Amino acid sequence: MKRLGFLLLLLTGLVSCRKDPAPLPAEISRVEADPGSVLKGMYLVNEGNMSMNKASLDYLDLRNGLYTRNLYNQVNPQITKGLGDVANDIGLYGNKLYVVVNLSNKVEVLEVKTGKRLGQVDLINGRYVTFANGKAYVSAYVGKVYDPNSPNGVVAEIDTTALSITRMVTVGRQPEELAVVNNKLYVANSGGYSPNNYERTVSVVDLNTFTETKRIDVAINLHRLKADKYGDLYVTSRGDYYNVPSKLLVVDTQTEKVKRTFDLAASNLAIDDDVAYVIATEWNQSQQKNTISYNTIDVKNELLLSRPFVSDGTQNSILLPYGINVNPYTKEIYLTDAKDYVSPGKLHCYTPDGKLKWSVTTGDIPAHMVFVK
Repeated sequence: MKRLGFLLLLLTGLVSCRKDPAPLPAEISRVEADPGSVLKGMYLVNEGNMSMNKASLDYLDLRNGLYTRNLYNQVNPQITKGLGDVANDIGLYGNKLYVVVNLSNKVEVLEVKTGKRLGQVDLINGRYVTFANGKAYVSAYVGKVYDPNSPNGVVAEIDTTALSITRMVTVGRQPEELAVVNNKLYVANSGGYSPNNYERTVSVVDLNTFTETKRIDVAINLHRLKADKYGDLYVTSRGDYYNVPSKLLVVDTQTEKVKRTFDLAASNLAIDDDVAYVIATEWNQSQQKNTISYNTIDVKNELLLSRPFVSDGTQNSILLPYGINVNPYTKEIYLTDAKDYVSPGKLHCYTPDGKLKWSVTTGDIPAHMVFVK
């Protein structure tokens, strides 16, 4: 939240007097190849700076060790403004990619094999996407991004064949990540731009009736929400950046109550098998600095493990850990560094025992990743 607010103030005097920059050309870098990889590759979407129209899509060819920056611009030259303004999430379902482009008020739909544009779904201030039963579900603020008086948000149901919105349901204010468990949709509500009145609930939506059936009280200013294979939700609370610290909470979807609280900072996480990989960049407004950490949690037994998942000292060169993903076959960890939010970031590949394997330059604010078989 600090980043978005700061950039809005910084850019207010610039946006009205300049034209959108032209999309950047594609560039290819070499990384270590894995010819026997079960997975073909991985897409990475770079958010890009707010109001700068610099969202971009990269592709990592795992088998050949090739990393392509700005792939979207290369395969979609007819889209003169490129991917758009702030790419907030990416998801894969069937043979299509769904990129939620926040300030461009759309969901871009691409062909998985090539990254070519198939169409778009218009949605005001979309945030995150998940899938179930032939549908895509996208959370959306509805109001402006930076609006302390924002109305309640929604989740839009998108038919993945027709590429059209079929139903909408109202949830809490400024909803963020979401997940489906046992035909119920769980949505983390933040209220993140109204610090005197943060939200603190997870909405529960019945997918048959597409109605909100209840809200689970969790903690203030929720953001990430990931489901493990045991039916639990791992939900991050960003706190208030002053006196209330960030934490990670576990919600039991059977009882729909908080069952465990980890008093550790958590800004993003990925769950693979029985392990949650948790990164934290916790901003303290009073101290004017970040505290960075890399933790692992045994989700089966709900225990914080003693070892950080980066163990070779290279974490000291990472300025701002931001996105994370784990290869389900090799257990290699992909970690992005957003650096200063205004210059190209980095993608780092770590071995399962936490040693740096390779690094490559990305677009601005590398954030969200999805593997391709």
